[in-house]
Amino acid sequence: MKTHVKKGDEVTVIAGNHKGKSGKVLSVNEAKSQVIVEGVRKIKKAVKPTQENQEGGIQELDGPIHISNVKKA
Repeated sequence: MKTHVKKGDEVTVIAGNHKGKSGKVLSVNEAKSQVIVEGVRKIKKAVKPTQENQEGGIQELDGPIHISNVKKA
């Protein structure tokens, strides 16, 4: 499936709760038609302690946005 954005592109969100925000595309999931944009749609995720992350706790991550809700800036 061909998409209009690719990793590294600057995009602006044109629809949804995060309308008007912009950032760089970190990844594209063509199968689910989703993109992850840096600094947009922050979500919190509980993480168990591991050897790399001794404390665990809550991490803030960038969540996915449907590809139809973004356009190239």
